[in-house]
Amino acid sequence: MGDELRKKIAAVLHTIHDPEIPVDIYELGLIYDLRIDDGGMVSIRMTLTAPNCPVAGSLPAEVESKVRAVPGVTDVKLELTFDPPWSLDKMSEAAKLALGLDTAPIRRTRP
Repeated sequence: MGDELRKKIAAVLHTIHDPEIPVDIYELGLIYDLRIDDGGMVSIRMTLTAPNCPVAGSLPAEVESKVRAVPGVTDVKLELTFDPPWSLDKMSEAAKLALGLDTAPIRRTRP
């Protein structure tokens, strides 16, 4: 049940977007941790792109509400954290490509 429930929750997280960035929160790397116990209790540790993000009040509530609606989920505990702070490094390669960000490693040369 755990793997199947995890897939359903991940699918829901892929439907939630930061309105300022056209990539879902899962691919953005805003979900730091997702745990599911045997009873269907889901614990999510997430962040926002910045502490003063305009959706700071609504995005965590949306995540909690949508995950709570997944069949098999009995409860949701959501922790919002800014440690470590979110950065572009947390984004998936797919998200970086969707946003037109260069995914190649930076090569530095000495002058």
